[in-house]
Amino acid sequence: MIRLQIATLGAAAAGLLLLSGPALAQEAGRDSSVALTFETGTPTGAVMVALYDSPAAYTGGRPVGQTMLDVAAGETTATFEGLPAGEYAAKAFHDVDGDGEMDANPFGLPTEPYAFSNNAVGNMGPASWERARFTVSGATAQTIRLR
Repeated sequence: MIRLQIATLGAAAAGLLLLSGPALAQEAGRDSSVALTFETGTPTGAVMVALYDSPAAYTGGRPVGQTMLDVAAGETTATFEGLPAGEYAAKAFHDVDGDGEMDANPFGLPTEPYAFSNNAVGNMGPASWERARFTVSGATAQTIRLR
């Protein structure tokens, strides 16, 4: 189960390699923002971040925003701007070796650090939408520990 969910984030990471700067542009009627600051255990590689706006998207759909943080260059905060107020959840992993993929052992379990918004943890798999979701109305910030 965790392999499938993390694989979804890993697949989204392929498109992240071309992104930089704010993940979403400011649009009329969308005045909320999310700033996610990540605590990493090592100053190498990149943190791949995906932000979702519904349970369906979170469990296998497309993120509303995604970005890559260059940890080696000191980037630790992903900012998503121009969001409508609502509920969101984030998934992230630390691509320590910089190969653009989330590494896993032969059993499909992640070998690189990963995390979910609210520092939520899963039970025999990734954190559920219910545990990871948070309400956004205006500027919202979280600090997330990658483990």
